[in-house]
Amino acid sequence: MIPWIVVGLGNPGPTYASHRHNVGFLVAEELARRAGSGFNAPRGLRAEVCETRITPLGLGGVGAEAQRVVLVKPRTFMNESGTAVAKTAAYFGGEPSRLVVVHDELDIDFGQLRLKFGGGDNGHNGLKSIRQALGTGDYFRVRFGIGRPPGRQAPADFVLTGFPASLRDEVAFEVGRSADAVEALLTQGLETTQNKFNS
Repeated sequence: MIPWIVVGLGNPGPTYASHRHNVGFLVAEELARRAGSGFNAPRGLRAEVCETRITPLGLGGVGAEAQRVVLVKPRTFMNESGTAVAKTAAYFGGEPSRLVVVHDELDIDFGQLRLKFGGGDNGHNGLKSIRQALGTGDYFRVRFGIGRPPGRQAPADFVLTGFPASLRDEVAFEVGRSADAVEALLTQGLETTQNKFNS
């Protein structure tokens, strides 16, 4: 069976770890934690991957109905994410219709989440790179709202800043909720998951 490939977008390295642009990494790491597994970096993929399976009971499941899942954190910078996604999809035999990309979204307020299939890139360099590499934008997106920058701060600068310490608990909650949404998407389908999580 064709695996699900779930990509959390972000920039690699400790400098970027806490930035708004890296919420996709946080969600991928939470999913790996739930699966009871860790990431490794196969040679040539330009990504860290975690292989697991999912059943209606959750990640790390076994049995005849278990679906294969590959969690991915690109080791490229955001604007080259497509290279890692294309290499990983080719390596594991994935295809766009079984691809889920988790990313930050400026046009959605913090604390809100939206899922959809296909659509434009909305100025997001990671999505733009994936479209160029795959030749299509027809894949699932889990859009983690980070809101617009305050005042006149440039969006490009805003996404490369961290959440304030006062929001630490809320960020953790939203990362968990996004991980819940990914699990629901893989096991229950888009429409049911949208009805449950889209805000």
